[in-house]
Formats: sequence, C-alpha cells, structure tokens
Amino acid sequence: MRGTLFIVAAPSGAGKSSVVNAALARDPKIALSISFTSRQPRPGERHAEHYNFVDKATFESMIDDGDFFEYAVVHGDFKGTAKQSVEPQLASGRDVLLEIDWQGARQVRSKMPGAISIFILPPSRDALELRMRNRGQDSEDVIAQRLAAARDEMSHYGEFDYLIVNEHFAVAVDEMCSIFTASRLRREQQVARHQPLISELLSGE
Repeated sequence: MRGTLFIVAAPSGAGKSSVVNAALARDPKIALSISFTSRQPRPGERHAEHYNFVDKATFESMIDDGDFFEYAVVHGDFKGTAKQSVEPQLASGRDVLLEIDWQGARQVRSKMPGAISIFILPPSRDALELRMRNRGQDSEDVIAQRLAAARDEMSHYGEFDYLIVNEHFAVAVDEMCSIFTASRLRREQQVARHQPLISELLSGE
C-alpha cells in the first residue's frame, strides 16, 4: 500500500521544526524527506542528515532532468525536494513528511494532489516577534523584515488542509500526531489495509 505524503509549512518563528521533530520521534512510520541544497554545509551540518549537499552544477543538472518536486533559490543558493528522496519510500508504503515553505508546498501539491498539507501558526504576533528576538541573532532591521515576510507567509494558510496553532508545544505535537493517525483511518487506506477482513465480513458464507 502506497504511503502518504505530508507537507508542513509555517512562518519563521512559529516553531515548525521543533513540532515536526517531536511528532516524528513519536511516529516511526513517517520519514522526514532530506532536501537537496547547493550551499556549503554550516558548522555541525552533515550530508544526508541535515541536507543532501551538492554543487550548483549538479543541482542544475537535476533540474534539467526533472528530478525535483519543488525547488527555489534561497539567498543565492538552490534548495529543493528531489523525487528520489520521496518516491521510493512512498512506493514501499512508508509515509513521508516534507518541511517546506508555502511556495514549495504549492509546487508539490500540483504534482501530488493527494498530499496532506499542514500549516503551523504562532499564537499571536507578539509571540512570533518574541521568538525571533529570543534567538539573539538578528538586528532590528532583520527582525522587521522577517516579521513582514511572516505576515505574507501566513496569508497563504487557506491553501492548506489543516491548521495548528503552536501556543502550547505539547498540544501542537499531539495535534500533528492526530492528523497522521486520522490520515491512516481514511476509508481508502483502511480498505487497502484490511481487504481480506472486509471481504470475509461481507461474504455470505
């Protein structure tokens, strides 16, 4: 039985990666897709764990070959989701999760209309700004730019199937895991999984 593709997006500062990582730790049936990028690894990043690091020429060749579900140029470097990171696992029955932005999610949905998409919102604008400031890495100008970008990103929430408000972290993780569970209980999934049982229950013997 083919696996389900999950897409998770959120504005910067909404806690997307933390929620995703905690939910995946509780659900071993879902694999996180590792994106490809043409940028150099940062300190502590490892190939095939944080990203699949390739040079720009290799990335461009993959684009020409149609190897990506989605890709974009981010700060001058390519970043994208390759079919080779997703399709084999889905075909084997494994669920796969993509952690991408709304633009990438739109590209993936156009190619995989059966994907289930989730958008994570912060509990308030003040909370979003506080999370950005608590990083202690950005200037006032950068924070203002990030907040403006976040408002634009959040305006696309209506393109997604599910919304999670990350006010209480444990609740947000529970809600994401509930979406995973509910997707496996859809009729078409259950029929494929339990066809022998259904045939037996409906037989006249």
